[in-house]
Amino acid sequence: MDDRVSRKVPPKPSSSYAFKVFVCLVLFVAMFTLAVILGAKNVSLADIWSAVTDPHAKGDDISVIRELRLPREVGGALVGSALAVAGAIMQGLTRNPLADPGLLGLTAGANAALAAALAFFPAVGYFGTMVACFIGAAVSVMLVFGIIALRRRNLSPLRMVLAGSAVSALLAAVADGISLHYKISKNVSMWTSGGLIGTTWGQIATIAPVIVACLIVSVLLSRPLTILSTNEGTAIGLGLRTTRVKIALYVLTTLLAGAAVALVGNLAFVGLMIPHLVRTFAGTHYRTIVPLSAIVGGTFMVFADTLARMINVPFETPVASIVAILGLPFFLFIVRKGVRSFS
Repeated sequence: MDDRVSRKVPPKPSSSYAFKVFVCLVLFVAMFTLAVILGAKNVSLADIWSAVTDPHAKGDDISVIRELRLPREVGGALVGSALAVAGAIMQGLTRNPLADPGLLGLTAGANAALAAALAFFPAVGYFGTMVACFIGAAVSVMLVFGIIALRRRNLSPLRMVLAGSAVSALLAAVADGISLHYKISKNVSMWTSGGLIGTTWGQIATIAPVIVACLIVSVLLSRPLTILSTNEGTAIGLGLRTTRVKIALYVLTTLLAGAAVALVGNLAFVGLMIPHLVRTFAGTHYRTIVPLSAIVGGTFMVFADTLARMINVPFETPVASIVAILGLPFFLFIVRKGVRSFS
């Protein structure tokens, strides 16, 4: 019995894991540096070094780096990591290759709650807005799984995506209705466009502890997630308290998705693409997928934001459009071929 169970569990991370992490970190640092350099006005590496290391350094370029580009790219890295890890958790937890915080309605629920917070509690502040996004994401999860539970069948990928699409459409309509009725469409669109424009250090200080804490806990729970991703019976046979682990993982996913929406709005496909890309070179063990998804997700989001700023300088293209252009073909590819090879 033990031999059969052990064969179902993916092997532990190989010795090359540290090298893969190192390469991904180097790529992240390079992309982050390039993102800070490029813009409507390019800056130099010397200016970046002075802005980071010398608190007394002054100048127009130093101010642009400190007050505009650094908080913006830090926010992008946090959002990319949050959505990528949330997607990885959902794919492992549901054993669904199409699972994604956006496709399953989490970001739409957070966005609807954000619109409600701006309409009914305009003075709630950024922390209150973030809490509202957490609640909206949680409500969305309950609606999706409530719809699926009505049929009392297994969580097939197609059924889950259909339920998520229905809930997303409903909550998007709710957000639009609130925005139009209370005349706050302009304010809500600042988030729903998925932009990082205007990201401040105050917002980073509010959202970073939540995302970083959730990422750390996600890494700690990556081994139980690997067991759950194989088979429910396998997890029970190994003595795993599946109910507690599932609840913890769903809470983590809700917090990560809600925090991301609170900063940049409704972004789809990031949580779908990044875990699949990581699996191509990291294998199927979530002890490698989760941390590498955090790094690669942050790198991807910084890249997408840089591309959005540089396509039509000095104007900006909504980063949500860039992500959608890159993500939709990937989604279609996963639907066509990836489902069969997902493990």
